[in-house]
Amino acid sequence: HILRSLKSTGHGAVILPHGVLFRGNVEGEIRRKLVRRGYIKGIIGLPANLFYGTGIPACILVLDKENAAGRSGIFMLNASQGYMKDGNKNRLRHQDIHKIVDVFTRGLELPGYSRLVPRAEIETNDYNLNIPRYVDNSQAEDLQDIEAHLRGGIPERDLEALQGYWQVLPGLRGALFAAERPGYARLLVEPAQVKAAVFAHPEFEAYQAAIMERFAGWRAANRPRLEGLGAGAHPKALIRDLGEDLLARFAGAPLIDKYDLYQRLMTYWTETLQDDVYLIAGDGWLAAGRLRPVIEDALQKLNEKPDLVVGKMKYKADLIPPGLVVARYFANEQSQLDALKAQAEAITQQMDELREEQGSEDGLLAEVITDKGKISKGDVARRLKEFGSGPDAADERLALETVLGLIEGEAEANRAVKAAQKALDEAVTAQYGQLSEAEIKALVVDDKWLASLDAGVRAELERVSQALTGRVKELAERYAAPLLQQVAEVEELAGRVDAHLENMGFVWK
Repeated sequence: HILRSLKSTGHGAVILPHGVLFRGNVEGEIRRKLVRRGYIKGIIGLPANLFYGTGIPACILVLDKENAAGRSGIFMLNASQGYMKDGNKNRLRHQDIHKIVDVFTRGLELPGYSRLVPRAEIETNDYNLNIPRYVDNSQAEDLQDIEAHLRGGIPERDLEALQGYWQVLPGLRGALFAAERPGYARLLVEPAQVKAAVFAHPEFEAYQAAIMERFAGWRAANRPRLEGLGAGAHPKALIRDLGEDLLARFAGAPLIDKYDLYQRLMTYWTETLQDDVYLIAGDGWLAAGRLRPVIEDALQKLNEKPDLVVGKMKYKADLIPPGLVVARYFANEQSQLDALKAQAEAITQQMDELREEQGSEDGLLAEVITDKGKISKGDVARRLKEFGSGPDAADERLALETVLGLIEGEAEANRAVKAAQKALDEAVTAQYGQLSEAEIKALVVDDKWLASLDAGVRAELERVSQALTGRVKELAERYAAPLLQQVAEVEELAGRVDAHLENMGFVWK
């Protein structure tokens, strides 16, 4: 119906279950005619459990009458593995959607993801358009090597499967492996030290620096635009341009997937950046960067969690988290507060240790500890007055005096922490009112936005290294103990057991 509704230059797309791609009879005849006439431009396979009401996978048939006469094949794209779990359904991520659009519109052929299938190949398969027949994205089986299990060593075949890493880090392979015998290698470092060896290798350090240099170029190019935001800005245009520039700068970057980085950006946009940009677009930098009273409305059940509390006033920081203001303007005060908290925690830990050691029924603190394990200052003082200064009471008196000192020290430390926290909160609150527009931009653009995105790029680099080190450790541990060695160990242990039994007067046959 859609096809018949199109003009001679029309285009259309329809979502259908995969059955239409391979079922026979009348559907098979319809499919054969559509292919021969060149009406099907492409087929996009989607993940399963994507739509409400059904868990089966679907596909998008892209129809095109305009260029049908000159079409010699069908562009097939298998995107069935690109999704995330969202409750009991699957959902396409930003990176999945962008990759599908990029690959399809540009006709990019990616192994295991997309290719232009000639019409002749489709005809040899009796016009069966089942996508996995032409674009197989299944994971290669992880084969076990029997000889390696018998004699030890890591198969060179498994190392060659990591060729993508060795092309970028050619010297790293020699630093990790050495030949043991033809077709097999041995690991030169302990499995637990593989990650450290990878990170310390000069080639990996150079690779990290090269990736971060690409991000530095993106950051330098887009920082003026982020600072130039103001009332009336267009957030959707901003994120579109930021995303396209990021994809362009990381195109061709080895080992790291540009769409994974794009997803990092879009996730941060959804969670934080989008709200910030809309706030600035509506109110401007100065107004957006100020504190505001929290909204508390019992009738509408609104009760915001405050970011700062000064006296009876509760404030919300929509744009600039207080931690950023503290880090930039009150680092020394925060260090002093952390030191006071550490002192209070140390005293609390001493109290816990003493309570655990002497809190049992026959312990020195048995008379002052409650069933819930609590010790109060009043109970300790009362107990000290109950007995004299005889030698039998010396140990208990010492324990009680120690506990009393710790209780008083803990109270004093907590008072100091509370006073320091109060002073810091008051100073931070006052600082918000003194921030200039330039200072707000520095806090938001540099300390918040770009710092978070920088951490996202570094997290992707960490993921790259984890994939390599995880596979190397897996192979090393898989073939660490050859079967012959295990048999010898079993025989040795069996001999020791036989000897012990014989010493006890038993003979095991």
